[in-house]
Amino acid sequence: MLYTPEKTQKWLEKMVVKTSEHPSWSKVFEICFTDTLDRTMKVLDDGTTFVLTGDIPAMWLRDSTAQVKPYLPLAKEDEVLRQTILGLIERQMQFILQDPYANAFNEADNGKGHQTDRTDMTGWIWERKYEIDSLCYPLQLAYLLWKKTGETGQFNATFFEASREILTLWICEQDHTQSPYRFERDTDRKEDTLVNDGKGPDFAYTGMTWSGFRPSDDACVYPYLIPSNMFAVVVLGYLAEIIEELSFEKWQILREDALQLRLEIEAGIRQYGLTKNAAGETIFAYEVDGLGNASIMDDPNVPSLLAAPYLGYCAMDDPIYQATRKTILSPENRYYYEGQYAKGLGSSHTFQRYIWPIALATQGLTTADKAEKARLLDLMVACDAGTGVMHESFHVDDPTLFSREWFSWANMMFCELVLDYYDLNEE
Repeated sequence: MLYTPEKTQKWLEKMVVKTSEHPSWSKVFEICFTDTLDRTMKVLDDGTTFVLTGDIPAMWLRDSTAQVKPYLPLAKEDEVLRQTILGLIERQMQFILQDPYANAFNEADNGKGHQTDRTDMTGWIWERKYEIDSLCYPLQLAYLLWKKTGETGQFNATFFEASREILTLWICEQDHTQSPYRFERDTDRKEDTLVNDGKGPDFAYTGMTWSGFRPSDDACVYPYLIPSNMFAVVVLGYLAEIIEELSFEKWQILREDALQLRLEIEAGIRQYGLTKNAAGETIFAYEVDGLGNASIMDDPNVPSLLAAPYLGYCAMDDPIYQATRKTILSPENRYYYEGQYAKGLGSSHTFQRYIWPIALATQGLTTADKAEKARLLDLMVACDAGTGVMHESFHVDDPTLFSREWFSWANMMFCELVLDYYDLNEE
């Protein structure tokens, strides 16, 4: 059993009452909330939990965390659900120990996925595109489960050994010339492979940690991905707090290493990760290479520049963030689209003039304006093509044109924004 049906039903009834003035939200919330529970999550024989991303039969470290985060308020009172999430964290950490460079894994050692990629594949790995955020998300989930429910069972030997592996990798990737990681794919789509014989684009040392790919699974143009380095700064602080507050004396050196790496990455962001927009304002770049190149854009996935306060990197009213937000939600960002039905962030990963519900949810989660949150929720429901669920992306001039019928991460971001609107994320 994944959860206690009676407690989940009571929770959903509570949401019906909460959303009584917005019945369209209520309907989509219930579909999305229950779909992820009932169709994507599976407790395996060893007690760990495997979470499908949706229409792709694999588990992403990133997606699986985002898919369960809206369940944390319910997990506070439902011990069965809490154990399911504990099982997910254990499975995530086991996967990281198998290969910290992989982003997506199979349920078993079955050889499914992109086995012809030129990198160090195993039968457990669906895809081995290295993305910083794949390692950030499990640390975030372990921390949030503790903070929101009081649960500490996730902080076992597997967790700390995987955390040590994460730090070792991030320190290595501060100087990618020392890295063993290479990735090439035989494809006509340049976003799916790395240049320079799989080593990636040129760079100079910055103190930040290198990334091969974005959260969209598209290759970085410049290899220091600022939003993902921001996320690393946040979760390194989480790891240090866990060790300090829960008195894990055995792991004090890990805590010291986490704090040192956090300082180095943050210094790199502040020295190399800032640029100027067309108005001459200081903003965060999306990617840099340490050689003077920087991109002014954002991607609709999370982590993103738009998501910086949502991730806990900065305050919503931070002046650099506000200038960045204004820039990326404007035509200065080449992936910002406005159309007849909607406007928002698109991606090189999807078609032109297609925007992402994940980014619309992030936009709502990074404003204190209730009216703006409501507008975005109304927009997301209005552009679901009558399906009652969210999609990866949809066309701003015709929402019946969309990508991915079943994308659990987008569904749960909608749920998270509804919970945020009613101040339930903090319960």
